[in-house]
Amino acid sequence: MKMLKITLQGKMYEVGVEVIDGAAPVAYAPAAPVYAAPAPAVVVAPPPAPAPVAVAAPAPAPVAGGHAVISPMPGLVFKIGVIIGQQVAQDQELLVLEAMKMESPVYAPYAGTVASILVKQGDAVSEGQVLIQLS
Repeated sequence: MKMLKITLQGKMYEVGVEVIDGAAPVAYAPAAPVYAAPAPAVVVAPPPAPAPVAVAAPAPAPVAGGHAVISPMPGLVFKIGVIIGQQVAQDQELLVLEAMKMESPVYAPYAGTVASILVKQGDAVSEGQVLIQLS
């Protein structure tokens, strides 16, 4: 009997082989069973959590019987030049909007008192949005 070392899929086995002259049957030594290594588990990362959504604070309610100063265009509030309770004259500059790198002043359409300021510096506003209430 002849002993041989066989390596199969990285694992070494020792096998005995009988060499026979002639037509006699060949005997095989039992070999240890060979099992395939399990495939590595696929780990799937969960999808990222959605970003929190900022909820805007509700705007103060317009003053009943007052005059609304509305935005003539969409843009950002660049500067507010009045405070609540301040007396303003007709055509006085109330605030400045910035759109496309241009500053556009918004003037008081009527004389009156600033009852409420519904925006703050840096706010994005849309056309037709109420910016200031005059009483």
